[in-house]
Amino acid sequence: MRKAWLVAGLSIGFCLCFVALLVVGTYSAAAGLLGGNAKNAAVGLAKGAVPAKYQSLVQTWGNLCPAINPALLAAQLYQESGWNPRAQSHAAAQGIAQFIPGTWATHGIDGDKDGDRDVWDPADAIPSAASYDCELAGYVRKAPGDPTDNMLAAYNAGAYAVIKYGGVPPYRETQNYVKVIRTLEKSFAKPVGRVEPSRQAAGAIYFAQQKLGTKYLWGGNGTPEQGGRFDCSGLTQAAYRTVGIELPRVANDQYNAGPHPSRDELLPGDLVFFSDDLNNSRAIRHVGLYVGGGYMINAPYTGAVIRFDKIDTPDYFGATRVTEDGARALPTDLPKAPEA
Repeated sequence: MRKAWLVAGLSIGFCLCFVALLVVGTYSAAAGLLGGNAKNAAVGLAKGAVPAKYQSLVQTWGNLCPAINPALLAAQLYQESGWNPRAQSHAAAQGIAQFIPGTWATHGIDGDKDGDRDVWDPADAIPSAASYDCELAGYVRKAPGDPTDNMLAAYNAGAYAVIKYGGVPPYRETQNYVKVIRTLEKSFAKPVGRVEPSRQAAGAIYFAQQKLGTKYLWGGNGTPEQGGRFDCSGLTQAAYRTVGIELPRVANDQYNAGPHPSRDELLPGDLVFFSDDLNNSRAIRHVGLYVGGGYMINAPYTGAVIRFDKIDTPDYFGATRVTEDGARALPTDLPKAPEA
């Protein structure tokens, strides 16, 4: 159980001033964070972003060819199935990589060398997804433009369309698909430099400050019928909605709404996450809004109120710097597992 930092109205008033100073001070230092951006050909995976049981597969096969990398492959798999190996779409796409039967028959490989090609087995499906990406990249290798963008466009619209139009074709669906995957790629990649500060963070913090002292409600979205009460992810969703960013409803999906600053790079407005499994973002069970100085505003649990708490606890998982594009790129209608 988390201990309340503030319990009296006078203390809350003091801490609002304290937080204001932290926000100003931290943002004053933000300019220095922008100076360290670096690019590195070797793309690593953000901590826990890929479930531990798939991480080795994604890291290995994500380096199969120059057009892909582990974070890009992770973004595709998350977009396709949300890491559900039993996912099945209305269009009969199957498994963690959502192959339709005809494509699987042609492009599925025996990734684990056990003598079969099983679309429901991630040890086959993840290598097959990487292999198929690389095949597509080969088909469109002479097309002008970014090779990875062209590969993704070929995945969505077919290699002929990419060749015909000399790059990403002028199809809204295809252009959106390329943008979504490239944006999600940033959420799954381990940052190689400082993460750019958020422009909307101050507004989100302002909203959360106004809710201090409000009673927690499991499933609470702050509606009048709920007495304006929130649970943890309902509060963070509502805070960012006030600045025009629509986050997913649950904490473990909110983790993928942007890049992941390290603990010593946190800025006010970052979302901070907590989990009993520090190797798997899908196991995240709590989220708060970082305000600086090692503290967050959060809706902790039934019987408590929205309050300040320290973030440095054994279950601290990591952080996300929310971006508008990152939130918009998250899938909203993932395929479900077939019924038994």
